Amino acid sequence: MSKKRGLSLEEKREKILQIFYDSQDFYLLKELEKLGPKKGVITQSVKDVVQSLVDDDLVSKDKIGTSVYFWSLPSCAGNQLRNVSRKLESDLHSSKKRFEELVEQCDSLKKGREASDEREEALAELKAIEQKYSELKDEMEQYADNDPAAFEAMRKAIEVAHSAANRWTDNIFTLRQWCSNNFPQAKEELDNLYKEVGITDDFDYLELSPVPLSSVTE
Repeated sequence: MSKKRGLSLEEKREKILQIFYDSQDFYLLKELEKLGPKKGVITQSVKDVVQSLVDDDLVSKDKIGTSVYFWSLPSCAGNQLRNVSRKLESDLHSSKKRFEELVEQCDSLKKGREASDEREEALAELKAIEQKYSELKDEMEQYADNDPAAFEAMRKAIEVAHSAANRWTDNIFTLRQWCSNNFPQAKEELDNLYKEVGITDDFDYLELSPVPLSSVTE
């Protein structure tokens, strides 16, 4: 014996609506959950079914005190369905009008683009030009490092970094002189400290070597 098929969502919605239409009364959710199984809708499904009807404006709900009541009258449902029907008809009319406009626009764009030997030749030439442009663009990217503007920006950045490095070097010399003047008895300890942080006897200002212009044009 085959297993009985369960109700679809639409069938469940119809069953719950019938509860409202038959009684034309107001219900709490727990009351609907008790009546649902009598119509073939299991208790666990009643809440979701009722909410779907509320979302579609087929069932109304309102909070009175601490309780939430649900109701639906045949006349209200009929008005709602008529409103939905009018909206769908309006949307359909707008869609048909938009479709006609797009068809007309498409036909207009086709004018002057009919297939011909001249058009095919022009398209082939355009494709060749686009391919050549892509190749030249890729080639230019390979020489980006030698771009004069990029080189000039790099040169200025080097000058700023060089100036900053020598400024800190000058600050270090000033600090060493201050320590020597104020702590002559700690000369050995200070010398050891300088060496630990990398300040050796050959520590000096940086010299900036000029970059040959040939490096840009090569």
